[in-house]
Amino acid sequence: MSNPIPEITPTPANNDPSSTVQSQELTSPALAQRFRGYFPVVIDVETAGFNAQTDALLELAASVLTLDEETGLMSIDETIQFNINPFEGANLEPKALAFTGIDPTNPLRFAVDEDEALKSLFKLVRKKMKLAGCQRAIIVAHNAAFDLGFLNAATERCNIKRSPFHAFVSFDTTTLSGLALGQTVLAKACVAANIEFNNSEAHSALYDTEKTAELFCYIVNKWKTLGGWPMPTIEE
Repeated sequence: MSNPIPEITPTPANNDPSSTVQSQELTSPALAQRFRGYFPVVIDVETAGFNAQTDALLELAASVLTLDEETGLMSIDETIQFNINPFEGANLEPKALAFTGIDPTNPLRFAVDEDEALKSLFKLVRKKMKLAGCQRAIIVAHNAAFDLGFLNAATERCNIKRSPFHAFVSFDTTTLSGLALGQTVLAKACVAANIEFNNSEAHSALYDTEKTAELFCYIVNKWKTLGGWPMPTIEE
């Protein structure tokens, strides 16, 4: 389980206040052009089961990305993470808790309610999305349907009417890494991409989000270096 984060106000991942200003300066309209106006946000959730409607959402982490205007390469801009209190009446599957190692009753988790976590996340995403000139955020995740399902279910439970994320479109790094690296398991895909991966730290939302973000950036950047982006202009 990841280290508890008592504050819910998003802070730069390196704890340097100046990095937010620097990352904003690096954000370019080129990112808006890269994915047809979509703003990619890497998400990972840890849950108390597989059913998004009944099982508790326990951890949520997100990495927003930036595209360097000069190099055209993508990298992690900022990462935030929340430990989350189970919603009222939520199911807690013992096997799921044993797998993740999360104790929802531990006060040292400094957990917040779903509503607080989502509103903080959405505020950050809208801010970064506007800077990038994008119109809609899109979730990037490993087995994205799972994470998007829990994100959508929590949004509905909290009666949040407007989410910055597309309701069903996603970028799935399982598929992308299968194509680019011949691997579909996150740990194996990272190894194939020469991204350090520590299995003892896996299955925390924060760690898995940052590793998924590194993997997504690697694939996008590799495609560029191979000449796949920008698309060649076809003369008529």
